[in-house]
Amino acid sequence: MNHVLEIRLNETVHVCQDRLSALYAQLGEAGAEDVVCRAMEELALRLSHCSRLHAAGEADELRKCARSLIAISEQIGMLVLARVAADVIEALDGNDGPAVAATLSRLLRIGEQSLSAIWDLQDITI
Repeated sequence: MNHVLEIRLNETVHVCQDRLSALYAQLGEAGAEDVVCRAMEELALRLSHCSRLHAAGEADELRKCARSLIAISEQIGMLVLARVAADVIEALDGNDGPAVAATLSRLLRIGEQSLSAIWDLQDITI
C-alpha cells in the first residue's frame, strides 16, 4: 500500500449558446447582460448555501435550494448544472446519504466550472 492514487475530477461543461442567444434576442443586450449577471451572483450564493444546508442536515431546505438552482441555471443555458442539481434532488428523495454527498460535491464542482465558462463568454459576442 505504498501507492496513492489521486483522482482528478474534471468534467466538460458548456453554456448553451442557443439559450443565451434567445435571451439576448428577447431582452436586448443590456437586459440580457443584467439577467445573466444577476443569475451568476444568485447561483454562486445558492451553491454556497447548498453546501451549508447539507452540513447542517437540512434536507428539505437543500431540496428547495437545488430546485432554485435548476430554474436559474436553465434560464441562462447552464444545462449540465441544472441536470446535476436534479440529481441531488433525486438522491435526497431516495434518502441516500452517500449519494447526496457525492452529487452535491459534483454540483459544487460543476457550478464553479459553469460560472467560469459563462464568465469567459463575456468577451464573446452572442
